[in-house]
Amino acid sequence: MDSELTIIGAGLAGSEAAWQAAQRGVRVTLYEMRPTHNTPAHTSDRLAELVCSNSMGARAVDRAGGLLKEEMRRLGSLIINCAEAAAVPAGGALAVDREVFADNVTARVAGHPHIELRREEVTDIPNGPCIIASGPLTSDALAEKIVTLTGQGQLYFFDAMAPIVEGDSINMGVAFQASRYGRGEQDEGDYINCPLMESEYKALVDALLGAEAIPLRNFELEDKRFFEACLPLEVLAARGRDALAFGPLRPVGLTDPRSGQRPYAVVQLRQDNLAATLYNMVGFQTNLRWGEQARVFRMIPGLESAEFVRYGQMHRNTFISSPTLLDATLRFAKLRAHQGGPVWFAGQITGTEGYVGSAMSGLVAGLNATRYLGNQSALVFPQNTMTGALLHYISHAEPKDFQPMKANFGLMPPLEKRIRRKRERYRAYADRALSDLQSFVNKFDVVGIPV
Repeated sequence: MDSELTIIGAGLAGSEAAWQAAQRGVRVTLYEMRPTHNTPAHTSDRLAELVCSNSMGARAVDRAGGLLKEEMRRLGSLIINCAEAAAVPAGGALAVDREVFADNVTARVAGHPHIELRREEVTDIPNGPCIIASGPLTSDALAEKIVTLTGQGQLYFFDAMAPIVEGDSINMGVAFQASRYGRGEQDEGDYINCPLMESEYKALVDALLGAEAIPLRNFELEDKRFFEACLPLEVLAARGRDALAFGPLRPVGLTDPRSGQRPYAVVQLRQDNLAATLYNMVGFQTNLRWGEQARVFRMIPGLESAEFVRYGQMHRNTFISSPTLLDATLRFAKLRAHQGGPVWFAGQITGTEGYVGSAMSGLVAGLNATRYLGNQSALVFPQNTMTGALLHYISHAEPKDFQPMKANFGLMPPLEKRIRRKRERYRAYADRALSDLQSFVNKFDVVGIPV
């Protein structure tokens, strides 16, 4: 196929979109502004760098995230393939060594014969067919052009990153290895757990509530909404003294092997690299000052001497009002607004939240841009699939209530027969989704080209 496509942004969505198009013969020009123009969150020049957690969520298909990953796997996803190759132990989740993962994606994309990777900032929307996958940290110059194109003001939400500690600085005389309900792949469990007694938990909550946070900047003060799935720890603690014990510090499914009892609360640490030298504090995304993080988090039993290789931080994310701007193919629907060529949006800027959802939208945008260039009809994935359900949500939600959304079974049409047991019901959703996906693939010849 002798066609050209421009893609702006080489994160998860942009890399996946470029790969899907290039694999089908499209000549892709992929722009990534790093390292010449950095963001507040990224630390390297690698493509698809993960800036928050290193987990891509559940593997099992009877979990929403697991089903979405399986659909993408069957469609030939580059991101899922590279994630599997960089996987680290994480119980029933797919977590990755973030450096190995980003290295894999960078090598595959930059080395593709049909992809030209340009390290420069794009400050305007190209005239030809393009995919905008500039991400939640879109540069100000491009964001202004997007506002001009869409006729909409920008919307903001805040995303926060959890701290990472050195594994050998964790006191294993206090902490213990285990996965909830013994679901880990290793005998000792995939997580390191720091148990807290009731008095220790209350002291931690008091310290969080009294700690100094980084002041919001002027543009952030205009909109203080927090994305519910990624609340800073101190914000969640302020909602009630027991909020953390029923949230990220919940002890269910865990028993301290030394006492034989379930702790009052538990801080879990998840392996962050293949060498098992770094651990991510699960659910500890925060906007506290770095000195305060060290002081407060070293109150946690087992972390008294913790060495932090990355402190938590919070940054602004940008997303468009997709229900008023996009159709379910991810194409910009206001055709008269841009005369230079069709535009698709992909990634978190569309409101597909989470790593896997972001990559999925890149996959679909890449497929649909390719089909446009080949004079084929656009693909609208069945709503019975998790892919179709999530894309239907972002293109059909009530605009005034629209917020970024992760994959979840609540987005899918109900089953014909009511199933009371949740796991059985979710399995039925998954079976239906994968069956419908296969029929869809066969009908439109959407072959997942081997990665």
